[in-house]
Amino acid sequence: MRKTWQKALQRWQEAGLLDSEVAGRITEYEVTKEQEGGVRWPAIVMWSFGGLMLGSGVLLFVASHWDSLSPSGRFTLVLTTVAIIHFAAAFVGTRQPLLGRILHAVGTLALGAAVFLVGQIFNLQEHWPTGLLLWALGSWIAWALLRDWLQLALAAALTPFWLVSEWTVLTEMASGANATAAQGVALLAVAYFTALGVGKGTCFRLALSWFGGLILIPSTLVLAATGHGFFRSADKLSPGLSFIGWIVAFGGPLMVAYLLRGKRFWPVIVAAVWVVVLSNAYMWPVAQYALGALFSLCLVWWGFDEGRRERINMGVAGFGITLLLFYFSNVMDKLGRSLSLVSFGIVFLVLGWLLMRFRKNLLKRLEEVK
Repeated sequence: MRKTWQKALQRWQEAGLLDSEVAGRITEYEVTKEQEGGVRWPAIVMWSFGGLMLGSGVLLFVASHWDSLSPSGRFTLVLTTVAIIHFAAAFVGTRQPLLGRILHAVGTLALGAAVFLVGQIFNLQEHWPTGLLLWALGSWIAWALLRDWLQLALAAALTPFWLVSEWTVLTEMASGANATAAQGVALLAVAYFTALGVGKGTCFRLALSWFGGLILIPSTLVLAATGHGFFRSADKLSPGLSFIGWIVAFGGPLMVAYLLRGKRFWPVIVAAVWVVVLSNAYMWPVAQYALGALFSLCLVWWGFDEGRRERINMGVAGFGITLLLFYFSNVMDKLGRSLSLVSFGIVFLVLGWLLMRFRKNLLKRLEEVK
């Protein structure tokens, strides 16, 4: 695969905007820059793994000495641990900015544990979503002070968790409340996953895209299941509370999509309509599978239209998962045990081959368009 700058350089040469000497200097500069940057990935992997181990070790140390400490000692230990991590990050960050960034992220993660541990020390258990709120506020404050995309990504992940927890406590599992939360999470997953638009590839958008991709399929499955009686309660949600839930569940993700994509956020509006229809199609299970397949194909088209490989991959994967779920729930139980296993094996192999061929052809056409 040719680099983007190589293609642009070739076009500029063919258009007569650059001579061969200048083009050679640009090529030499870009190759040298890539070689210098290429040696960083081992350090990134080691520092990321080290930060994870550091956070795990701190939590293990606190847990092992927790029972032997007084309440004041526990409180001091919790605050000191978070402060030391951030001070170490500030000290190291002047020499190794990347390592400092990772340590600051560890400090923000440790803040969440600190908040809930402090609540346990003083027996503050009346409203547990407040802990998530304080954690999210801490990440937003860290981003405001550091202007670090890692802190912003943590804030973007923690804020929806806080909203869902507040909604769960506020509605007390009333009928329809979980459907509203599932709709909001699924639509936000679409908005996050499509954060990487045409010509927009910052680290923050990449982190959002990964986070949205990880929760997109699980949130879709939960969304489809909310209407089947698994999450219902005898209590009904009041009209006023239901209206507020709808405003937050749909207004929030649409606002995020507009901020991330600008005027090109209209496909997320279509996704919002799909979310509503899917959550209310529980009376027609076949329609839910059809809607899942339709969304997967739309995701493939969306990725092809904007030149995003991850959407094509996700769409192909979603289409395959939809077909497999349809087979398990509507076909396999109508066959004998051995016949169902044999047919499943054949379907799995053929479907995998067809989907991989379809994906390969799409990516090849996408590369030709670029």
